[in-house]
Amino acid sequence: MARKFNFSAGPAMLPTAVMERAQQEMLEWNGSGMSVMEMSHRGKEYMSIATKAEQNLREVMSIPDNYKVLFLQGGASSQFAMIPLNLLGDKDSADYLNTGMWSKKAIAEAKRYCTVNIAADTSGDSFTTVPTQESLKLNPDAAYVHYTPNETIGGVEFDYIPETGGVPLIADMSSTILSRPIDVSRFGMIYAGAQKNIGPAGLTIVIIRDDLLGNASEQTPAMFNYAIHAENGSMYNTPATYSWYMAGLVFEWIKEQGGLDAMAAVNKRKADKLYAVIDGSNFYGSPVAVNGRSWMNVPFTLADSELDGAFLAGAVERGLITLKGHRSVGGMRASIYNAMPEEGVDALVAYMQEFESNQG
Repeated sequence: MARKFNFSAGPAMLPTAVMERAQQEMLEWNGSGMSVMEMSHRGKEYMSIATKAEQNLREVMSIPDNYKVLFLQGGASSQFAMIPLNLLGDKDSADYLNTGMWSKKAIAEAKRYCTVNIAADTSGDSFTTVPTQESLKLNPDAAYVHYTPNETIGGVEFDYIPETGGVPLIADMSSTILSRPIDVSRFGMIYAGAQKNIGPAGLTIVIIRDDLLGNASEQTPAMFNYAIHAENGSMYNTPATYSWYMAGLVFEWIKEQGGLDAMAAVNKRKADKLYAVIDGSNFYGSPVAVNGRSWMNVPFTLADSELDGAFLAGAVERGLITLKGHRSVGGMRASIYNAMPEEGVDALVAYMQEFESNQG
């Protein structure tokens, strides 16, 4: 069976080595006589899997001891409501940076619970730029500052971590987590849906500083209360056990590759190759400002949009799939997360050059 290079924004490619190991362990895990999918989440076998996964994530990301790591369900979209419910405390407003589709969704949900101060808004640039630190209109009395470091749909990525003057910084890192080292201590909370750089869909990681726990409003459902999940080791209810197991295998794989420094080197190289062919041609274009270009999600356009269909069809013939851009943006989008091998990007670059030669 020949696997294709899947440039989907998510669910995305998983490392081949991880899936091969999962295949080997599918029917029976470690002499237990059962599959991971059949295990009690409170049994010693599964508890060992869960514990190891958290330990490896802490090691890979250098997560400080004063942060809890939660393995939750509901996707990153559930966090849009959980954040204000848990973090407002006795305050009634929060700052949000509006830089794309996902930050817009977070803002809409937060408005159900508090006054939202739009501290930055790049909609006037069609979400193709990143606001500067100096342009942020932050409220020093805000409960927190929320932003999306990488907008999956628009391919816009912050090239800095905002300074918030001591107000907790909350980051939706769904499409950039584990792609490079970050200083977790700069954040009050980081959250990420799994289906891009962590593992299969069904799991959401929350990394939250201890002092932000225990402030949930009275009307917060138990399943939306971070403190309850933390007190119960993310097992207040049955978690997404198999997704958690798969994430653990991915964390091990990242360690085997050399950790996040090694991931960053490969990811930067992949992105540079792709942007080089885009910038070196009048046939292709990037809608995103240079200082805001994502390493993970690379949107690009053809000078003649009438050729989009032919480009996509030719790509599929060469095993390069799911390159069509999001319906709200159009064009093409290549998502090149950790599991996308460098040869996949090389194959895409070669095809782009071939297509331009034939059609340009």
